Amino acid sequence: MVKSEHTVSDSTSLTGWYKSSYSGGDQGECLEVARGYADVPVRDSKAVSGPTVVFSACGWSAFVGAVKERYLGAQL
Repeated sequence: MVKSEHTVSDSTSLTGWYKSSYSGGDQGECLEVARGYADVPVRDSKAVSGPTVVFSACGWSAFVGAVKERYLGAQL
């Protein structure tokens, strides 16, 4: 994988997918992340053979930080 954000057309070419333990609802709006890569592959859990977005480690960290900030801000 390269260091910039990109996509992989078929996510089944990657292994190590997992869903967050916070994804326990029935809404079906879950993301999965694959372990074991320098960059961070992310896919829609409903489309296991669909495309994957691949974030740099810094890009993924910024995304997760922004989501946490927005979520925690809504909790106050």
